Amino acid sequence: MAANMTNNNMVVGLDIGTSKIVAIVGHRTADGEVEIVGIGSHPSRGLKKGVVINIESTVLSIQRAIEEAELMAGCNIHSVYVGIAGSHIRSMNSDGVATTSNREVTEDDIDRVVSSAREKATSRITTDQEIIHVIPQEYTIDLHEGIKEPLGMSGREIKVQVHLVTAAVNAIQNIVKCVGRCGLEVDGVILEQLASSYAVLNEDERELGVCLVDIGGGTTDIAIFTEGAIKHTSVIPIAGDQVTNDIAMALRTPTQNAEEIKIKYACALTQLASEEHVFQVPSVGERPPQELSRQRLAEVVEPRYEELFTLVLDEIRRSGFEDLIPAGIVLTGGTSKMEGVVQLAEEIFHMQVRIASPSNIKGLSDVVGNPIYSTGVGLLVYGLENTGATSNSRAAYIEEQSPGQADDMSIVEKVRGWFKGNF
Repeated sequence: MAANMTNNNMVVGLDIGTSKIVAIVGHRTADGEVEIVGIGSHPSRGLKKGVVINIESTVLSIQRAIEEAELMAGCNIHSVYVGIAGSHIRSMNSDGVATTSNREVTEDDIDRVVSSAREKATSRITTDQEIIHVIPQEYTIDLHEGIKEPLGMSGREIKVQVHLVTAAVNAIQNIVKCVGRCGLEVDGVILEQLASSYAVLNEDERELGVCLVDIGGGTTDIAIFTEGAIKHTSVIPIAGDQVTNDIAMALRTPTQNAEEIKIKYACALTQLASEEHVFQVPSVGERPPQELSRQRLAEVVEPRYEELFTLVLDEIRRSGFEDLIPAGIVLTGGTSKMEGVVQLAEEIFHMQVRIASPSNIKGLSDVVGNPIYSTGVGLLVYGLENTGATSNSRAAYIEEQSPGQADDMSIVEKVRGWFKGNF
């Protein structure tokens, strides 16, 4: 199928992360489901805490990820939805009001009231920040509150509550520049935790109230939803890289080895780790390797996770929504996968916690059904839901290869080869 695709409704999500860059290609099937047809991943060398610090290295990593995705999907990619993260992200809530044109809410009325909320917030936004999202939370028509879909309703006055997200202008420009250097267009710059929510949260959680915590390599991204709408977003500059650095420093081992040890042996809760389980720790230089128990490793890792979750809890309390998230905490991202994370999180948050992977997807679901791909899949789903992914949309501008250009490998062979190169 991948080599002979005939539909043009394809969308690409590009997750430019601190530890990896992932490109995911997919489309919506005739029955409305999201199908993943290609994925490419490459280590990220040019970012720190979610921000581009080396253009050339980032461009190279993006190119490698895109090439892998093109090979697997059997297509040429021309545009992408890209994620953005980092401590430069800011958010706020605002409101707006407008009078309806003919006592019935039209698309123009909705645009005007949302624009008024945006304008009202402009004075609070510094010149080095740019608005990337204005997300309506709820509408009020005359005296009727809590309206989600106001179009066509009768009334004289329409009000709106919105959530605005801004990002540093230079951070946005650097991401767009890197993507452009790869010969790609940017269909949209999306807040990463917003993207992840499209992949891992269900409607019941959004409606009841939930806090999404996406723990990546460089940052931990937070998004709080209540009554079906996003209410609060924030970024904490502590994540998986700090855990790796702690291991490297405590065990006196190179960072690359510390990362491997973290993935293979680390546990976030000391009481769950065995003293009898011993492994080899490579040393620096010509020194011989040392032996270490898994419990001793957990003693290094647990304090960092405890610090992280405490900072998340402080942020939830600061937001004012602590008592409005009965659905609890949803963890995702690669750093959430460690044994003991859920148990430790429940001890700190005193509410239910689950680890989430992308769901309700077809195709390469066995590959991308993993917390490390939540942002990439979410960017893809966001693109599909916000463009309709029609053959005329710029978001869907993917030029399909002719049978002569495409690789003859079956999709199974491509996936097998991808696994060998990435695990």
